[in-house]
Amino acid sequence: MLFMDTFPEDCKVTHTQMPNVAGMFYPADPAQLAGQIDQYLGEAAPYPGPAPKALIAPHAGYVYSGPIAANAYASLQAVAGRIERVVVLAPSHRVAFRGIATTAAVEFRTPLGDIPVDTAAVQQALALPQVGILEQAFEGEHALEVQLPFLQRTLGDIRLVPFIVGDAEPQEVAALLDLLWGGAETLIVISSDLSHYHDYATAVQKDRNTSAHIEALDPDIGHEDACGRNPIRGLLLSAQAHALGVQTRDLRNSGDTAGPRDRVVGYGAYVFH
Repeated sequence: MLFMDTFPEDCKVTHTQMPNVAGMFYPADPAQLAGQIDQYLGEAAPYPGPAPKALIAPHAGYVYSGPIAANAYASLQAVAGRIERVVVLAPSHRVAFRGIATTAAVEFRTPLGDIPVDTAAVQQALALPQVGILEQAFEGEHALEVQLPFLQRTLGDIRLVPFIVGDAEPQEVAALLDLLWGGAETLIVISSDLSHYHDYATAVQKDRNTSAHIEALDPDIGHEDACGRNPIRGLLLSAQAHALGVQTRDLRNSGDTAGPRDRVVGYGAYVFH
């Protein structure tokens, strides 16, 4: 599928992107959701490093990946007052398309409230040939959505620049990130799980190898190594260009959290600074 919608210069048709997986991947009750995230953040390892510029965080149901995601998001607590805008790139799980999709939505809703979209940044991104509006990419998609409550609990009021990444080359993703890189006010979040459905020992080995590539800013990551491979590879190129360092904050899988060990999904938490 190709996205060929354009963003109208005088857009009068606006909409709110409603939650797709509240009550499934994470609690739909606001108090329960906030409490669960705060518990995960409270159990996360202290982060003594420099201010983060980018994160990679997993996107499974919170019972499986929430503790790992918290080790990425805990790094934001000291800089919460500085970050005003978050650029989130997530892989597409439901729709196949070429390029990078965004939306004409003006806000994203979670049980914790509404996050306004930075529509000016979306307009800016649409000047790139690899970026277009494809609302279908956001319908039923969980990978971007599950990051939002963590952002709300750690950063408070932010503006969101949302993207779903389809079949896109690393250079195309890097060009988008570089366009929206900004300064200390802008954070980049890449949503990705790691290996899928191997036995525990195989997954541990494969995920350690993928982590080694991420730590080396080496975009040689295979299709089966991470479901967010395409956005990750673009981030690694941008990280090279901007001389970022990276720290692995957590590396576990569903066999360590809430699932059996015969068929696991890998999760990693990474902070770029």
